[in-house]
Amino acid sequence: MFFYKEENDIDFGETTIPNIFIDIYMPMGDGLYTKVYLLAYRQICSSIPDSKFDNSSIARILEVPLSDVINAWKFWEKQNIVKMHKNDSPDAFDYSIEFLDLKRLYVENLQINTPSIKSNSDRIVSAGHNPSITKMFNSINRIIGRFLDPSEKLRILDIREKFNVNPDVIVYAYETSKQNNNGTPKNLNYIEGILRNWYDLGLYTIEDIENNVIEDKKRYDIHKLIFKSLGFNRNPGSEEKRIMDTWIDKYNMDIEVILEACSKSKNTSNPSISYINGIIERYKKNNVKTLDDIEKLEEEFNQKKQHRKNTTSNNNSIPKVKTRFHNINETFRNYSPEELEKILKESQKGKF
Repeated sequence: MFFYKEENDIDFGETTIPNIFIDIYMPMGDGLYTKVYLLAYRQICSSIPDSKFDNSSIARILEVPLSDVINAWKFWEKQNIVKMHKNDSPDAFDYSIEFLDLKRLYVENLQINTPSIKSNSDRIVSAGHNPSITKMFNSINRIIGRFLDPSEKLRILDIREKFNVNPDVIVYAYETSKQNNNGTPKNLNYIEGILRNWYDLGLYTIEDIENNVIEDKKRYDIHKLIFKSLGFNRNPGSEEKRIMDTWIDKYNMDIEVILEACSKSKNTSNPSISYINGIIERYKKNNVKTLDDIEKLEEEFNQKKQHRKNTTSNNNSIPKVKTRFHNINETFRNYSPEELEKILKESQKGKF
């Protein structure tokens, strides 16, 4: 396959576009941005430029909002190939556009030894040969309501390689960001944070992520139910979540058993997760698994309590038997201190 051009003597005029724009900058921009650039470039290259041609003319020709045309110029200004000059008028969209010399920019870029613009452009173009990458960029454009600029595309490609995820997972991260922020997707740092969290959790596909979301929702509902049973009108803290998750994941406690433990909070004026944890720990120690197990445990406790009570009562009812020591004590109580001292002296006379 090869390309060739038909020759024709009819002259309708031509506009010479530097190859630097075609090779390096055009692949960076969206189709609309390229159209805006070329339409305006044609005018400045015309031997008889139209003095009435402006940004509104471009918007009318391309049938797009004027704001899209201004966004195109902002994009090309960011690539340092045009400069926008605000005209002295109340119109917020009234700009004059200065086209910069692409050859000079390219030479300067080589001289100052900055990262090659062409290498970045080539990377984006190469990635665009992958239909799934192209689909990903188009989907992200739709979600964020604008076109990704080249730096964003490069960052997304870096993130994809970093976490080794499929393009559809990156799109899902953008959708998640939009849902979690009232329809306004966050920046790339936020997106990377979502992907890092999924990566750390070992979630590599959309199915994995959705299943995890379902499990998180179930766990959230359980936490909420436990707190409601305790009369708490707030969300649990991280340590409280950890303790409740221990009951569920490590101790394999049934939710009915946990709620029964929570019902014991009526025995305290200041219920807390720590208080309930003490009850759960007792259940675990006694291998409690069901409500029937709790009932048996409480019956055994009550029986032991009643036995101790009966034992104490019986000990208190046993009559005291007086021995000769009691009699001696009673005898001592019949004498005064002076008389006891006299008796003691008399008893000692025979020993000396």
